Amino acid sequence: MTELGLADTVGMLRQPGVRTRHTSSGLGWDRLYLSAQEEQPYRAAFDPAPTHLLILHLSGPVPVRRGQGADGRARTIPAGGFFLQPAGRALAVELGGRLQTIHAYLTDDALRDANGGRPVELSEELGVSDPLAEQLMLALEGAVRSWEPSARTYTDHLTGMLAAQLARRHGVRAAVPPPDPAGLSDRQLAAVRELMRQRLAEPLPIADLAASASLSPSQFTRRFRASTGHSPHQFLLGHRLEAACRMLRTGSTPIAEVAAACGFSHQEHLTRVMRARLGTTPAALRRSG
Repeated sequence: MTELGLADTVGMLRQPGVRTRHTSSGLGWDRLYLSAQEEQPYRAAFDPAPTHLLILHLSGPVPVRRGQGADGRARTIPAGGFFLQPAGRALAVELGGRLQTIHAYLTDDALRDANGGRPVELSEELGVSDPLAEQLMLALEGAVRSWEPSARTYTDHLTGMLAAQLARRHGVRAAVPPPDPAGLSDRQLAAVRELMRQRLAEPLPIADLAASASLSPSQFTRRFRASTGHSPHQFLLGHRLEAACRMLRTGSTPIAEVAAACGFSHQEHLTRVMRARLGTTPAALRRSG
């Protein structure tokens, strides 16, 4: 699929008063475009977008009006409030004050996948509070701000969780099916492990892992956790850490090269993960071996 980008915002982030801080452009995300910015007051109308738009207000309160005339609605939205615009609907909006926001543009494929392949009709929201969606948006923004290629599996997981929360909490009719209690078959788990081994040094999207098990990303994530007790990101990170420990104990390859060979973004990333999980550092592990 094609990476989502600024063109998928139907002009909303091209407003003269928008000052962008950072975005997911160039990271290869094909189900979500994320952007953090500061916005100045404006009034505008936008064509229907192919993606669902979720806006998290980082500051406030600020008055916002959506719609025009007698059909319009206005509300003063506090920090932490959300604005939700479903795909395929035209939008007229007026922002009444300066505002810091995070925008998430989510594909309908991601939303359907989170709902077991069934369509979801989202409601229009103005100022609603959703603590889980807020935490997921902040985590995605943090990942973009401090991007490391090895975080791709993690951000795919966050995207799926955000889509599932939208379907569950903000769907008009459809609901997310309960988690599938069945795990992966031995053959599927072996195929996933082999793909992780082959692509240890590369960013590994959840979609690729799911394809190796012939499942959708949401089915794969649920069944993988049922089989292993871990998310794909956590499991892959542990697999990479084990490989790095083996190389450090048995060879003399420079630590920076060990980190790259095992899928870590750089030596500091390996050190951070090893200290958090094992309470040691690559240099100390090498000395002890």
